[in-house]
Amino acid sequence: MERAQERASAGGATTPARRPAETGAALELLVHGVGGATPEKMLNDPRTVRVTGDDTAAVYRRADDVDAESGPGDHRVGPVPEAYVWSNLTSGNGARALWLLLLPFMVVNLAHWMRPGVRGRTRTVRLYGLLVRLAGLTLTVLLVAAACEVALDLAAWQCAGTPACAARHSWLGFLAPTVSDGGWWSRPGRRLALASVLPAAVTGLLWYLSHRTWSEYESQQPLFHPAEPEEETGRTALGRPGFWYGRRLVARLRAAHTAAGLLTVAAAVGSPAVRFDRAPGGPAALDVAGWLLSGALVAGAGAVVWVVCRRGRSEHRLDRELDGHLVHRLPLAALTLLALTLVYAGWERPHWRSHGRLPGDATFGGLALVQGLLVIALAVVAHLLHRTRPEPRAAMRGLGGPAVAMLACALGGVMSGGVSQRVADWLDGTRASIAGPPVLLTWQASAIPPLLVVLLVLCGRLGWRTVRLRHAGLDEVGRDYPGETNDTARTRRIAGARAMASLTDRGPLVLAVTSATTLLLGTAALVGALTTGKTPAGAAQGAPPFVHGAADAAQALGSWLIGLGFILFVTWGRRAYKDASARRTIGILWDVGTFWPRAAHPFAPPCYAERAVPDLTWRMATWTRDTGGRLVISGHSQGSVLAAAAVWQLKPAERGRVALLTYGSPLERLYGRWFPAHFGPAALGSLHREVACWRNLHRLTDPIGGPVLLSGDCGPAVDLEPLKDPMAYGRTDRHPLPAPILGHSDYQADPVFAVERERLLARLRPDLPGPRHTNGATQDSSGRSSA
Repeated sequence: MERAQERASAGGATTPARRPAETGAALELLVHGVGGATPEKMLNDPRTVRVTGDDTAAVYRRADDVDAESGPGDHRVGPVPEAYVWSNLTSGNGARALWLLLLPFMVVNLAHWMRPGVRGRTRTVRLYGLLVRLAGLTLTVLLVAAACEVALDLAAWQCAGTPACAARHSWLGFLAPTVSDGGWWSRPGRRLALASVLPAAVTGLLWYLSHRTWSEYESQQPLFHPAEPEEETGRTALGRPGFWYGRRLVARLRAAHTAAGLLTVAAAVGSPAVRFDRAPGGPAALDVAGWLLSGALVAGAGAVVWVVCRRGRSEHRLDRELDGHLVHRLPLAALTLLALTLVYAGWERPHWRSHGRLPGDATFGGLALVQGLLVIALAVVAHLLHRTRPEPRAAMRGLGGPAVAMLACALGGVMSGGVSQRVADWLDGTRASIAGPPVLLTWQASAIPPLLVVLLVLCGRLGWRTVRLRHAGLDEVGRDYPGETNDTARTRRIAGARAMASLTDRGPLVLAVTSATTLLLGTAALVGALTTGKTPAGAAQGAPPFVHGAADAAQALGSWLIGLGFILFVTWGRRAYKDASARRTIGILWDVGTFWPRAAHPFAPPCYAERAVPDLTWRMATWTRDTGGRLVISGHSQGSVLAAAAVWQLKPAERGRVALLTYGSPLERLYGRWFPAHFGPAALGSLHREVACWRNLHRLTDPIGGPVLLSGDCGPAVDLEPLKDPMAYGRTDRHPLPAPILGHSDYQADPVFAVERERLLARLRPDLPGPRHTNGATQDSSGRSSA
């Protein structure tokens, strides 16, 4: 490969490049979809050369095409193919396994981008973003509080303070008063101070991952564009100068969330000591110190909330500024306050003994209440935005964002409860010696079985609907393959593939039922825990046998399910760390979930598009500028989303010289419905008007891709009729063996693909924007028409 690159460099130095207008050359820039692909497979050639890029993301060509622009082009048939390979952005080394810990953060970040599209409601839009950022902040506090529950409450406070539990775990002996004979570390405050190393380390790990991934993935600056007005212009925000460069906001949020995590640890360590010192007979000096620390913690929490609320994204310009003082001083101040709290808690208190639980119910209950209120407020704001300009295709009538935020909070609660339940069972499985985790976490685990029952009923309904759709589609399959001898089994397989693919369109129903049920069950769990102070089985004592039995079964089954989920989570993470194929599976999740910049949570997995979109934009802009040639950017699946985003970032004159070919594309079916503010009909319609030409290919058997569904004459101009899948019903001369049902893959195997690509190239002209035909008139890139 290196020798080929040297030959390319040498050739370029000695041979003057000829413009494609002279050679007739054109370029097809291929962008793969989810799951990744190798350059050899994309280019259908075992000899490929990296022409630009690095090991993370790069552009490749066939070895014979390295100097295609400068060599004679008369022998070439078709465009020069280039492959942009970006799979290592989401499924590279084993560190990607750690991203599983960030799943709730990724989900809540998605909620930020799912707001309804609207113009003229700037304050309401900002309020929507503010509520999502606050929900993200509660998730950080929840995760750190879960780490405090495990290390401080269960291990250091309960187990180390209970002789029977400490005797079973020798590694806790130096913390246990009975085992260590009253050793220095056996004081409750010092045990808590030492145990705080774990949640503080979790906070530090989150900060490190966020900072490191920003440097590796998101620090690429896009092409420079002049600043735009801050008010809505009607164009999609993806074309704004600063959309793919959110350094300032991410740095601010990272500082605020890091400080919030450290302050959570400080509160968990200091609050038991404060309560002891405020009791009658407590030391006066320590009581005053406790009041001062409490006030400092409240002030620090207020500063964190102020930073989160004060500023959103700056998309109208490329914002290279950095709030250096805030980014460095806020976490440092929180760390200093934590250190002072550790000294305060570790001060000698001869008569202090640990018993019962730390006040986890109040902490987790308060977080659950705040999260529920934020989700409800977010739903109200989303409804107001959707009502301003209703979009019929928007998922859940604009309530997709609040529903996803609800799921993010539920995921955080399940992960927190799972860790606490498993650690409590490991320390004292019979719960004979320690009190165990907070009652609220047990109630939340008990809500899992009813939720699964609702989902099973829903899945049964969807399964029955799929069977009916398959039966109804048998005649349609026969019409699509006229003149073929009927094969009942073959027809059923094709109809079944089409029916299964249609399940994607039922996603809004599944999300609506799941989020609504989760909100209701979470509310019931919070009320039950706070009003009774007992577990569900304990609260049902004295109730009718059926009620008591149901509560007992839900509690036992919920504890088992949440434990099983935790074990599967850890197992999947270990496998992903060791196995590249498992990492690719996780990478598919990140391909969909981390397309969007980190706007609501700085600890979410990194946004690969902040590297991929500038890469593609730079490549298209420089190639068309240097050669004046014809360029088709060809995107499959998620690659079509990257291609559209990159085209939006081009200058208007450059967009008019680019053709767009999308296949298996979720641009409208997923992104247009779930992210209407950025991929709605107005945005996709403007994309069609601004590029030279656009063609979209899809299949009825594809569960991901679909038509773009533009209105009026734009629709037929973009969407081709669904491709046949399989390409042949029975055996033919071209397909002597049974043709497979391809679904979402191998679009390029269909002859229609090459035909449509050549039509796009034919509509482009070297050195000039390509013409576009509408209603028999020719329309150039400036919008002028001639008969």
